[in-house]
Amino acid sequence: MPAPARLAAFIAEIHAALASTEPQPAIAAALARLVAQDDWLPPAHAQPHAEHYQQYLLHADPQGRFSIVSFVWGTGQQTPIHDHGVWGAVGVLRGAEQAQAFAADGTGPPRALGAPHRLTAGMVERIGPGVGDIHQVSNAHPGESVSIHIYGTDIGRHRRHVYPIEGGIKPFISGYAGGPDTPAFSA
Repeated sequence: MPAPARLAAFIAEIHAALASTEPQPAIAAALARLVAQDDWLPPAHAQPHAEHYQQYLLHADPQGRFSIVSFVWGTGQQTPIHDHGVWGAVGVLRGAEQAQAFAADGTGPPRALGAPHRLTAGMVERIGPGVGDIHQVSNAHPGESVSIHIYGTDIGRHRRHVYPIEGGIKPFISGYAGGPDTPAFSA
């Protein structure tokens, strides 16, 4: 299915950025432009679930270099403490999110690093190894929130880790929400 025009332009910007030697700043800037306009995400890719957040695949690069997903949060929902293992960026399209960075090595309980920080609509932050890779994110808005994430792999198929509050490390693969009504978009 062809991508909405704004998403297609973003995908083209990502391809151009990946041809450079330092793509992450250009990717974050392109994501900021994408989330500055809330008129392009199809409603099917912004549907919350009553019990947990949803992660919808918007686009997966055919060469496996990146994926773009929409995260949809209901009231009070949050992720477990988790990592990514690859570069990424998060941009809030609607509502707000709160992120808390952690240090965790699996030998004891994860330790919070600093105070949590809040991202509101239009804000972008980079994540990945060495840049807040282990964190917990929650919906910081009284209603639903939607954020757009880009990762340096097909994140729904990438093996990552959760860090239980009591300690330890558990592998997981997040997968994607949706089905035939929420197809990924071509470039």
